[in-house]
Amino acid sequence: MTSVVKVAVEAALAAGKIQAEHVDKIQSISEKSGLRGDVVTEVDLLCEKEIINRIQNFFPEDAILAEESGETLGNLSKKWIIDPLDGSLNYSHGYPCYCVSIGVEHAGELVVGVVFNPNLDELFVAEKGQGATLNGKTIKVSATKTLEKSLLVTGFSPKIMGSEDDNLKHFCNFMKSCQAVRRPGSAAMDLCYTAMGRFDGFWEACLSSWDMAAGVLIVSEAGGQVTDFDGGPLSIYEGHIVTTNGRIHQQMVEILARS
Repeated sequence: MTSVVKVAVEAALAAGKIQAEHVDKIQSISEKSGLRGDVVTEVDLLCEKEIINRIQNFFPEDAILAEESGETLGNLSKKWIIDPLDGSLNYSHGYPCYCVSIGVEHAGELVVGVVFNPNLDELFVAEKGQGATLNGKTIKVSATKTLEKSLLVTGFSPKIMGSEDDNLKHFCNFMKSCQAVRRPGSAAMDLCYTAMGRFDGFWEACLSSWDMAAGVLIVSEAGGQVTDFDGGPLSIYEGHIVTTNGRIHQQMVEILARS
């Protein structure tokens, strides 16, 4: 385990502990950016502070992009991309689907991804070229070959409010084309569960880089395929993502093209 992976893992575990300790003691819930459902709690801020402090103790020159505090100046050749509490709305309601997500970019390429789910004590880790693991055991995407036999997962970003790009047409099209579609409310967990084969495919629009960074590397290192909605190269800074076990990928891209 490299020093970067070690710090990312320790930071994720520490933030997950904060989430577990405060889940029934939330004191402040507010909406950000005027978007209904885009909430932040004091726990988001506590987790982010803990993560950033740990990173800066070991890598003070590195750049950091975090959901709540934005981007800090640093050496952009290495950037930490942090969602301190992915699934904040779930967390604020006591619904146990949320996590910590920490990704690391080097020279514009994702090289480390760590996601920790404190509810099930699930620690997902990936390092570029080294595969992906869940609690130390190698994970792989599913072997499902057809869309009609697939269990898919998606989400609805608060950014869709008032937008025609609301994912509802895609949702309906996929519901009629697969076994079922789930909507748990944490993109990072959706990506990790696709990586380990619990889901066969995931798509979502209007995500932020911190929602995707760690999970994209984890699913890629688990043998999955990741693209934009058109089937082209994905940028985590552009928001529209589809990821699958690879076997159903073209089928999903074709469904997305209908809308």
